[in-house]
Amino acid sequence: MHSVLVAVFVLLMLLPASAQRPRVSPHETHDFLIDGSKITIEYGRPSKKGRVIWGGLVPWGRWWMPGADETTTLRTPDVLVIGGLTVPAGEHTLYMWPDRQASQLIINNRTGTFHTFYDARSDLGRVDFPWTALSEPVEQMTLTIERREGGGGTLKLLWDDREYSTPLTVKR
Repeated sequence: MHSVLVAVFVLLMLLPASAQRPRVSPHETHDFLIDGSKITIEYGRPSKKGRVIWGGLVPWGRWWMPGADETTTLRTPDVLVIGGLTVPAGEHTLYMWPDRQASQLIINNRTGTFHTFYDARSDLGRVDFPWTALSEPVEQMTLTIERREGGGGTLKLLWDDREYSTPLTVKR
């Protein structure tokens, strides 16, 4: 019986994350052109649905993947600097360490898993991810990269009553 369970587990791990469980939230892919580099973010977009998000659905002091279902993925053809952390070209997973005072964005090298899996040994690093209050709540979680005048951009997470952000530049 043990060998059958192991075989089933191995087969499930080989399946893409989308085949393992049905999606709960819309899954979207967005491209951002920053200083001539096409940066892609792919993620599930959960909705607030009247829930308490920060400190409720998203607990303080514990890792969390911003998104739903499959991992939230950032793809870049060029080396980036995100919040002071050098991020190599390729595919990375975005996580977050929510905190009442000093949240962090986590860049992780393990991709292709489900949003409930996290392996800190695969972290590339963590950067400060401060927040500001929004005047109007955002119903559906949104990840975006806004271009800045003079070059680079700002990676932002908007949801509920908050906007988290960190600077992003393309390293050439």
